Order: sequence, then structure tokens, then C-alpha cells
Amino acid sequence: MTDIAQDMPWLKRAWQTVQSRVAEDRLPHALILAGERGVGKRTWANAVAELLLCEQTRNRDSGQPVACGHCKQCELFAASSHPDVRVYAPEKSRIIKVDQIRALSSFAVASPQVSHHKVAIIDRADQLNINASNALLKTLEEPLPDVTLILLQESGRPLLPTVRSRCQTLTIPVPGNEDANHWLANRVQELAEDARPSADVLAKALMLSGNAPRLAFDYATGDFIGLRDAALERFKDFMKSRIPVGEAAKAFKALGLEDTLWLLETWAADLARLIAGGTPQDTDAADMLGFLAKTNPPWRAHELLDMVKESRAAGVYNASPELEASRLLIAWQKLMPVKRPGAQAAVAR
Repeated sequence: MTDIAQDMPWLKRAWQTVQSRVAEDRLPHALILAGERGVGKRTWANAVAELLLCEQTRNRDSGQPVACGHCKQCELFAASSHPDVRVYAPEKSRIIKVDQIRALSSFAVASPQVSHHKVAIIDRADQLNINASNALLKTLEEPLPDVTLILLQESGRPLLPTVRSRCQTLTIPVPGNEDANHWLANRVQELAEDARPSADVLAKALMLSGNAPRLAFDYATGDFIGLRDAALERFKDFMKSRIPVGEAAKAFKALGLEDTLWLLETWAADLARLIAGGTPQDTDAADMLGFLAKTNPPWRAHELLDMVKESRAAGVYNASPELEASRLLIAWQKLMPVKRPGAQAAVAR
């Protein structure tokens, strides 16, 4: 397996922490890995799983253990067919259900099939519903020596305190520009030449993702950027009262609920930054947000962020992307200054 500390240097600290604890035989039974969307949490979890399963773990010059990459366990893992690794993630309902955690509990108490250890990865553990979280507590409270749980959590998405208190937490930072650009450029080179995004597209993808490399790659190679650009134009038109809310909401509906909330959350966070004298992440929206920052107090931006959280919670119950976008857009438009009779409001282009 590729050395993740070289391939993704921003993962190095969290990775070396696990290596040291494995070498000292004091790895906790449950780890939470927190980080922004698209920074490589799943890559890190996979590397940890391979290390724990490898039957010929060796030490490099650094003295830290690494998976050999050649034993039966490593070959099964590389083929994504290792029976002692299970991944639990949100399904169609966007949540991790209690039945999935019951399946995890059964997996945890069973004997390993081909290895000496088992690994269960909960991808987006912040999407555990309340029943699933409570069901997980039993496994966390009664740890077994031959199973390790790895919970992946997006920054800003809470876990139940009772779950968090029974795990050790590591955090992955967002990489700097140089590391993010380097990783993305190398990843794009793996594509066919005619499928490689332009330098401008890559730069825009990194800007929109906040330097989260894996998310930037998805943006650069998918249709998000085009849909987002259309949504931004409709957003500006709606804010200037040029189109009705329903027309603006259709552009956000095309993005889907999760990307709509991600985008509106980014703009609300940028508005808060601008009001506080900072710089925005989304430079394309900077003019409009800068205009709003001049006439609104900080609490208005935080009110928008709270509304996004409410919409995200509603999304668990399959809320309509169009209706949620409409609700949030109306709240945004209330931030526009009221035009006085006979006066022309200066609205940013």
C-alpha cells in the first residue's frame, strides 16, 4: 500500500500516532477520526485497517510498523474482499440505521474468519441516528481485544457525547496550498489525457473545496462546478429580486440536498468571516457577500448557519431539496437592505 504519510503528508501526524500505539500495543479499541469533508479520512482508516490485519508487519527505517503489502491478509485487503473488515455508511436515507449497528455488534463478537483481528469502519459516524448511537454504546462499553472500531466524523457534525467519551479522537487538518495542489496534480495524471481537467478547473475545485483534495478531485471531474455556477447566478438574481424564489430554488435542486446545504453553509461562513474582517473561501461570491457584510451584524450569519443545520437534520427524513433551498433563500434575501422610495440601492454585480 502507498505510504500515506508521503502521499498525503497532512495525514502524517494522525498516522504516526497509530503506528506508535500499535508498536507499543496500546491502541484503543475505538478511534474517532475527525476532519473536513474530502481530506482523506477514509484513506487513513483503510491504512490503519491494513496495518492491523497484516500478518507480517515490518518496521521501516523510522522504526514504525507498516503493512507488508504481500501477505495473504494484505492481498485480501487490497482486493476489497477481506472478511474481517466491515464498513458501515449511510444508505438511501442518508443515515446509519440501528440495523446496521446491530450487524456491526454481531461482527464484533464473532471470531475473526481469516485474520487475528477485525476492523469495523463507520464512515460518517456523525450520521448515526439516535437509536443507532445507543446501540453502538454496548459495543463501545464492552470492548473485545480482537476488534478495533474506527469512526469517521466530518468537522462540525456532532456525535453523541456518550459515544465520543468512549473513544479516543484524532483530527486531520486541511492541507496547505502546496500539498493540496501536489496531490491533486498527481491524481489527475492518472486519468486519460482527454479526461484531465484544465489548470483553471483544478484551481476552482480547490477553492470551492476549501483545499480538501479528494473533494476537489470529485468537483473537478464531476458536474458540481457547472451546477454550482448556475446556482450562484440564480442566487444573485434572486437576491436582487430579478427572479422568484421558485426559479432560484430549481438551480439548487439540481445540486441535490447535501451539496445545496454545503454551498449555502460555505456562503454563510464566508459572510461571517467578512463581517469579522476576514477573507472568504468562495471568491466568486465575494462581491455579493461583501455587500451583505457591510449592512448586517454577525448574528445574522450565524442564524443562517443554524438554519442550515436544521435543514441538514430534516434531510435525514428525506426533506425536499427544493423546499429547503427555498426556505434558506428567503432567509438570505432578508439580509438585503430595504430600498427607500426614490433611491436606487447599490447591489453588487
